[in-house]
Amino acid sequence: MAPAAKVTGFRREGNDWFYNATLPSDITVVVDGVNFHLHKFPLVSRCGRISNIIEESEESTDGNFITTFEDFPGGSETFLVIIKFCYGGRVEFTARNIVMVYCAADYLEMTDEHGEDNLLSKSEGFFHNNVLKNWKDCLLALQSCEPVISRADKLQIVSRCLNAVSVMVCTDPSLFGWPMLMYGSLQSPGGSILWNGINTGAKIQSTMESDWWYEDISYLSVHLFERLIHTMEGKGIKPENLAGAIMHYCRKYLPGLGRWQGGQSGKPRTVASFSMTPAAVDQKVLLESVTKLLPEKKGTLFCRFLLGLLRVALILGVNHTCQDSLERRIGVQLDQATLDGLLIPCYSDSDTLYNTDCVERMIHHFMSSESRLTSLSPSSFDLETSPSSGPLKRVAKLVDGYIAEVASDVNLKPNKMRLLAEALPESSRSLHDGLYRALDIYLKEHPWLPEKDKEQLCNIIDFRKLSIDACAHASQNERLPLRVVLQVLFFEQLQLRAALAGCLHVLDAETAPPVPMTVPSDMAGQILQRDGWMTVARENQVLKVDMERMRSRVGELEEEFTKIKQEMKRVAKSYSSISSPRFIARRMGCNLLPQSSEAQTDVVESTAPTPRASGEHGRLSLQSRHRKSFSLF
Repeated sequence: MAPAAKVTGFRREGNDWFYNATLPSDITVVVDGVNFHLHKFPLVSRCGRISNIIEESEESTDGNFITTFEDFPGGSETFLVIIKFCYGGRVEFTARNIVMVYCAADYLEMTDEHGEDNLLSKSEGFFHNNVLKNWKDCLLALQSCEPVISRADKLQIVSRCLNAVSVMVCTDPSLFGWPMLMYGSLQSPGGSILWNGINTGAKIQSTMESDWWYEDISYLSVHLFERLIHTMEGKGIKPENLAGAIMHYCRKYLPGLGRWQGGQSGKPRTVASFSMTPAAVDQKVLLESVTKLLPEKKGTLFCRFLLGLLRVALILGVNHTCQDSLERRIGVQLDQATLDGLLIPCYSDSDTLYNTDCVERMIHHFMSSESRLTSLSPSSFDLETSPSSGPLKRVAKLVDGYIAEVASDVNLKPNKMRLLAEALPESSRSLHDGLYRALDIYLKEHPWLPEKDKEQLCNIIDFRKLSIDACAHASQNERLPLRVVLQVLFFEQLQLRAALAGCLHVLDAETAPPVPMTVPSDMAGQILQRDGWMTVARENQVLKVDMERMRSRVGELEEEFTKIKQEMKRVAKSYSSISSPRFIARRMGCNLLPQSSEAQTDVVESTAPTPRASGEHGRLSLQSRHRKSFSLF
């Protein structure tokens, strides 16, 4: 029978709840250690489970019946709501308690068979008509499903909430009366602003962005968030939007990501203005779950995000599968990475500062993906025109910069330097200046390295691919082995000679009459590649021309000097003849007697047989006088 006294509600005394009635209690229900002293008739008339327990009990119905409910959905608070409904009270459904009440009604089998318009049907009606049609209520209901997830799955509460949220994400919120940013409920279904229920005609200035739902779903637990992403993927939501939601979720619960995501964190966008409690997230579980959710997306920001995840994964010590998946995802888009992102510290007990093994594995993943693309490309035999040549060259430049950064680590082994440099093919580098810079830094930081190890390390560089400045530096680098310096000088001469020959060929072509011709693309590429050496060759040619001009000028000066000397000889000779005593005496009309030597000379000359002999003798004496006068200068 129902209690005869007037219903005045329930009261609590310590750990016991009593119903205010004149009739004594004949059943005690224990839930989570709390005793509820109740009456059988109101409970049996509504709850099929309690009715079956009482019928199957062997105890006397005359005494007080005691039963205990283990793992009751919602605990003692939800059971209090249930018994109030059984005693004819009014139940107030909210988005926060509907899931618990729904599960508790199912637990107690409160179907319409045990009373018309029973609690199970009431809960189903409120959930279907109110919760599933409202963004805010749907998320609150999803969040409250976590403690009773198994029973909520059985009642399809979780799946229906996930589908509803996914549909609302796919649809423009301005088409419905959902809570909107800034305007809330003051918006008509057509998107106009309402004032006292009257359409003002004013439209919202800007439409909602695609990330309006990121912050709201980030309050879900990892398990529910993972299921929601899978549901959204099945609904056809764009992969970039899913990736954005995952990135937002990770940044919220992995604080370490903020260090490597500069400029990415901003004011969280939320559509529903309601307070939700952030989920208690295990960071390690989050990482291992999120790695499976990430779509196959490429881009600079996404690659930076993956590198941040990898850093956190190495700190937390995730399983090998998760780490390998992150390394593979980064490796296939290594050309989008940045140097600061690759500088991952070594968090283990290793002596090195940076985790070079991780970077080496990512390079191998990149080469594996590039080899597959190259095999499918029709122009795979020509590296310069292959679609993969651009990413390959960018990765080569990135790796050279990375090697230069880690080369300053005194604990880095030469073998690791060589493995990093040789991880990429020879054709990926048109110039080896980056490798030479890294090698020079390494030799500077490791002066104790044996000569043999230095020579082996220098083998990673093709000195024929060094630029002019790099060759000039290498030829004077005291840290390089002598054999390597000689090799650099040899290749420098070969390149200079080839460039000079090419320069002369170009000069001849410029001076020749214009003839229409087509230069092969490979020859043009070689000329452009040796542009630096052509400049040096041109400068050498100019120097040669200047030297020839200098030499001709010196010759002209020598000829002028010879003429000046001859003129001076002539002037000196005329001056000596005029100033002689014989010439003065003749001018005065006097004859001087010749000296003995002169007389003998006259005698010898007078005895000459023929005039020809005397003429030849005169010429010889004249030549001797000329030689004497020349010797004066």
